[in-house]
Amino acid sequence: MSTTLPLFWHLSSSSKKDRIDASVKLVSSLEHFQAQFEAPSPSEEDEGSDEKPDALDSLNAQDVSYSVRRLIRGLASPRESSRLGFSVALTELLSRIDTVTCSQIFTLIMDGTKSQGSMTGQEERDVLFARLFGMTAIIQSGLLVRTKPLPTSPSSATLASSVSGYEQILTELLVLGEKKAWLRESAWWAIGLAVDSLETAEVSWKDEAVNATAQHLFMENKVWSPEKIALALKLQRASEGLNWRSLVSPTFKNPDLLSNANLQTLALILKDINNDGSDGTTPKTAAAGGWKAQLHYVWDIMLDRLLNTSNAAKSNFPEFFRIVVDETLFSITSSPERKYWGFQIFQKALHLVSEDNMPMLFTKNLMRTWINHLSKQDRYLHKAAKQTAAEIHTFAQRNPKLGFALILQLTGVHGSQQFDKITKTKTVESIVSAMDIDDVKQYIDYLLKQANDSEVEVEIINARRRWIIDQLSALIRNGSIAKTGGWVESVLDWFVVNGLFVVKKKSEKSRFIALRQIPKPQFSDELRQSCRDKLLGCLADLTSHVTTIAGDNAKVKVAGAAADGELWVGKVLSTIEELKQDTKHVSSVVEADNEEEALRSKARELVDKLQKVSDDQQETASGTQLLLLASLVQQSCSDEVVSLDTIESCIDAATREFSLEKSKKKKKNRPSAPAEEDVDNDDDGDGDVPEPIDVIVDTIIGFMEKSTAYMRTVGNQVFSLMSGQVKSSTIDLILTQLETRDPTAEESGSEMDEDEDENEEADEDADDGSESSSSDADDDEGDDSNGEEVDEELRRKILEALSVNGIEAANEDDDESEEEYMDDDQMMAIDEQLAEVFRSTVNEKKASKDVDAQREATQFKNRVLDLVDIYIKKQPSSPYIVRLIIPLVDLITRSTSDEKQLSDKARGIVRSRIGKAKEFPVTCPSVAQDEDEVNKVFETLHKRARTERSPEYLSILSDCCIYLSQLLLLQVQVPSSGQESRSIPPNPVIIQYQKSLIDFTSRKNSSLNPSFFQQFIRRSRIAAWGLRNDLLELPEKAVNTYRRLQIYQLICDLLTEPPFDVSGSFPDSVL
Repeated sequence: MSTTLPLFWHLSSSSKKDRIDASVKLVSSLEHFQAQFEAPSPSEEDEGSDEKPDALDSLNAQDVSYSVRRLIRGLASPRESSRLGFSVALTELLSRIDTVTCSQIFTLIMDGTKSQGSMTGQEERDVLFARLFGMTAIIQSGLLVRTKPLPTSPSSATLASSVSGYEQILTELLVLGEKKAWLRESAWWAIGLAVDSLETAEVSWKDEAVNATAQHLFMENKVWSPEKIALALKLQRASEGLNWRSLVSPTFKNPDLLSNANLQTLALILKDINNDGSDGTTPKTAAAGGWKAQLHYVWDIMLDRLLNTSNAAKSNFPEFFRIVVDETLFSITSSPERKYWGFQIFQKALHLVSEDNMPMLFTKNLMRTWINHLSKQDRYLHKAAKQTAAEIHTFAQRNPKLGFALILQLTGVHGSQQFDKITKTKTVESIVSAMDIDDVKQYIDYLLKQANDSEVEVEIINARRRWIIDQLSALIRNGSIAKTGGWVESVLDWFVVNGLFVVKKKSEKSRFIALRQIPKPQFSDELRQSCRDKLLGCLADLTSHVTTIAGDNAKVKVAGAAADGELWVGKVLSTIEELKQDTKHVSSVVEADNEEEALRSKARELVDKLQKVSDDQQETASGTQLLLLASLVQQSCSDEVVSLDTIESCIDAATREFSLEKSKKKKKNRPSAPAEEDVDNDDDGDGDVPEPIDVIVDTIIGFMEKSTAYMRTVGNQVFSLMSGQVKSSTIDLILTQLETRDPTAEESGSEMDEDEDENEEADEDADDGSESSSSDADDDEGDDSNGEEVDEELRRKILEALSVNGIEAANEDDDESEEEYMDDDQMMAIDEQLAEVFRSTVNEKKASKDVDAQREATQFKNRVLDLVDIYIKKQPSSPYIVRLIIPLVDLITRSTSDEKQLSDKARGIVRSRIGKAKEFPVTCPSVAQDEDEVNKVFETLHKRARTERSPEYLSILSDCCIYLSQLLLLQVQVPSSGQESRSIPPNPVIIQYQKSLIDFTSRKNSSLNPSFFQQFIRRSRIAAWGLRNDLLELPEKAVNTYRRLQIYQLICDLLTEPPFDVSGSFPDSVL
């Protein structure tokens, strides 16, 4: 036993792995001992008076018999996890040895777990649990129904199991369940294990055991519980020959416990409440000792029997779920604990039901409870409701074909069309994301069919249409759904038809779904405006969406295009023009004038020409096409229209950019030739005609001022495509928008101009005659009094000023009262107070206008910064990036607290695009001029760094300086190890860093810090090597010891990874 004793200690470990390892080692050792043991013959057995222990000792090795007793005693130990470890080891040991009987082990368990009157409550509970675990170990080890006899003498054979042993264990488990209510579920679960082992066993006493089980459970005990339901279902499957009608009566009318006739009774029992059955109409039931969050195991048995059946048509699961779960656990009077069970049952059943039965789970009370508890976080079952939503999402991902059926239930009769909005979740959206293209098309068809219903009230159909519009736009906005299969075009066409046209006559063969039926009632103006807004919103999302298109040689990624390569805005514009031609079936909501139609035709002709440009200009041409097409769509769908002059200027700019009119100029009439020649001459640079790219970028900047996301998205995408054509004047145009200006001054100036115009018009109108003026004045007074909105706050302040001076407000009922007059002093006091009231009101309005103007200016600059970000990202090798650095630094360091968002965005651009740049401009239009500009910017940044107090801003300046130093180093030769610096031209990078080093070393209040130089040393080691002599000389000139130590640290950083061999770079004394 000396080899097995240490293993018992680890059986109580809190680690599951340690317990299992100890059990494996213990059982393996005991098997080895038992294999070497030889049982003595009967003639040699002459000692002992206790037969049962002698029988155990005589057939087993000493270590084995000791371990059996030790493991049984350990079941009652309260130490850590000893009960778990000892029960596992006992179960495994009993399953490996065949020298013990069921009755022997039962007797040892009963003797080792006797309760005494002096025991405390905890000790009594330990004993009861020991008996439960011991009985379970006998059952799970297979000893209960083992048929192999013990290896005794040939003349007698003792069986390991018997019907008496079975009844002993059954009776003891029933006693345990009756003694403590909280033990009943576990004790009956162990009985269920015994019934399962009996079903598969081949013992001769099987029928006797079944009859004994039925006698103890049903004949002697008439109280029903969920555990008894579970045992009845198991026995019915194993022993169909029993008279089940008499066994379950009078509680159940039908021997099949899950039949429709028994569902009401079954629901009362499964609620797990105590009922003595004294009224004669309800069964006598017994409840557990207390509520548990864990769902009872009887539900697994019932769901398995109802759902895992070969004949699903005969299953009454829908009726079972409605009565037992929905009308019982989810009823209005049900407790939160029962509703929690209901959510768990729903989650279990969701993964087991068939496609036909799945909609039956979303019953009325379940959906009401789920939506209520999911909508607010303070609800008692909010976490359970969220877990249910997560299970539905998981189910939809595993079964994408059932996604459409799930959406029908969530937005159907028992759910809500605004499910996601009410519950503040994305449940429906996540289900849609998991659906495949065929299900998405099916969902769209379902939505469009719901848009027309003449039998409901107008308010109801309008609310439904609003929901349909939101759902269709959400489909396009969802990035997880592939934009293929034609469903996107069908949605856009539906928006176009119902937003821009009125259906007069249906066309059943039309490719437009909205034309196959006349809407009844017709769409209201509000819904048409919503369709137009959603159309632009969808186009904004599609414009930024990247599609992979199969080209001639390889696949190409194109933004804003369909699978066939055509732009989405082009498809929408083609649909609009096609519907305009179909005057038989539709009529346009807004008619365009001849000038607008002519301009649209001209733009379309230009777009067709741009599609034929050469490959090297294809990207720029695509951007121009997108700009023109998007402007025409905006002209048709939004109140914020693009002016015709703007479109005309874009057309002219595109014509000059791609030289599309040169071939036609020779064929035109002679009177127009001089004007065209002037244009050509201006285009050569002698005139004042702006560059084509400047005109287009100016239009894009105008888009940034629009309030719609559609125009801003289009502007960003167009600029991204045309960024390769940007010129110096274009950079000037962009930087002009980022300049700091007072927006309130501009507004006041514009208001003064408007006032002057109004005064001039008023002077002209004054000459029309006095009689008409006087009559009009009377009318105007009436109009003003009726049309202007009363300022209640101003009215309150005036009345307060009057009441202070003893004057009450005028009342209509006081007409006959005697009028009181005020003296001059009272009039002057009131005049001063009224003037103060009016003055404060004007100041409040002005302050409000100033705040709004400042906010709009900040938002506009923020959008312009998007263009800067796009340009640096798309053109990292452009020489014009240098010109953007100072304005970006100004935005970071000189923005006010109200412009924090603007400052943060500029900081992000510098950090990500400039500070981490991997490409630098190599060639420039004018190398000498460009190098001079870089030197000036580099010098300016260093001067600012020497005076900048903020470490954060200093880090930004360091990133910019390193970027410019890399750019300058590409143009200036860097001295190598063996070269003398006198033979090399002065390096502007070294010069500026030398000045900064001197300032940092010699000036005590210098704003520079070591990190400013360390970043340069680590990222530009070759250039930083030129500072070695300065670093060696400066410690002697340091203003204090601390600065001297910092210089030594810089020298250490420089020598950590030198760019080449340093042996020849320093004198021997220095080394």
